[in-house]
Amino acid sequence: MKQLLLLLLFSTSVFSQKITETLVSTKLGESREITIGLPATYEQNTTKKYPILLLLDGDYLFDPFFGALNYGAYWEDLPETIIIGISQNINKERIEDSNYDDFNGVPAEKGARFFEFIGGELLPYIEKKYRVAPFRIIAGHDRTAGYLNFFLYKENPIFNAYISLSPELAPEMETRIPEMFSKLKQPIFYYQSTADGDFKELLKSVKTLDANIKLVINPLLNYKYDHFKGASHYSSVLYSIPNALYQFFDCYKPISMAEYLEKIAVLQNGYVKYLTDKYDGIEKTLGFKVPIRTTDFKAIEAAILKNKAYPELEKLSDLAKKAYPKSMLADYELGLMFEKMGDSKKAAKAYQKAAQFDEIGDLTKDMMFEKLDEMQSLIPKK
Repeated sequence: MKQLLLLLLFSTSVFSQKITETLVSTKLGESREITIGLPATYEQNTTKKYPILLLLDGDYLFDPFFGALNYGAYWEDLPETIIIGISQNINKERIEDSNYDDFNGVPAEKGARFFEFIGGELLPYIEKKYRVAPFRIIAGHDRTAGYLNFFLYKENPIFNAYISLSPELAPEMETRIPEMFSKLKQPIFYYQSTADGDFKELLKSVKTLDANIKLVINPLLNYKYDHFKGASHYSSVLYSIPNALYQFFDCYKPISMAEYLEKIAVLQNGYVKYLTDKYDGIEKTLGFKVPIRTTDFKAIEAAILKNKAYPELEKLSDLAKKAYPKSMLADYELGLMFEKMGDSKKAAKAYQKAAQFDEIGDLTKDMMFEKLDEMQSLIPKK
């Protein structure tokens, strides 16, 4: 990019996957350090794309967000995410970067240039260099939390999700933000939080904003507000981060026991459709495709068996063939269907075929051979 001179100062870690870079920006007229956190699988999974999280106040917000996302990704509750933390000196840069006009309540002077830096330089650079999905999150704390709301003033906001931690709101934000939400043309996730330890004026404005947002009727808005009793202005950040991330990525989570019992096992039919709808919903909401988890295949299989809807196992087999064509999962599901329907000969053939493919999840070649022997023992002798 012609307008962006990049001086790469790598300080990588095999374990943390952190990269530090210094960008010289023509918008700001200065250099700015950014820290990039790459998912653990980034180098190995060369075709996968990842959502991005941009952190204002990256100096102190990077590590808590990095830890929360890594923990959630380990359990597959949260998607692996690329994190970009912008360095902002707590006594100078963050104040100048967040500057706005007191009269009209929009970014001014360096605040306007910082706005252009993010949208016109930083994001294009990140999206050119790294494999990113179209889902973008921005987060900030107090002054920068208020500032990030300016991106909502655009007709087509460049971020999909906003994490506003104890925000110091600019003039008229209490009414402007709800007005923008009422006119949304694209889905927006919005999280804000406060604590007992916040300044009273800050609390007053945020609660007014909360009340006004709750009057908005727009299905494209996904909104949550938390107030943490007994927490300080700083400790509330650690309470807020997982709440915000789990709000945004609620649809991403694998099938839980509660979801299985309350939504799947009670169905009379359409078990496989439930699974495909779930993953289509993830892609539609978050903008990136997620492979169907083997544990979710097993959950649907369990519901089919529980309700003796054995013909649906053929649909599950077809889906497994598309999702994991080199694995034994598809033929296993087919063998299971024939077994439950009393056709031992066809079941044996399916299990025999399954044994020729790759193991997956808890399915092993030994298991397939055991099932084959069991089915062959049930075939009537001529």
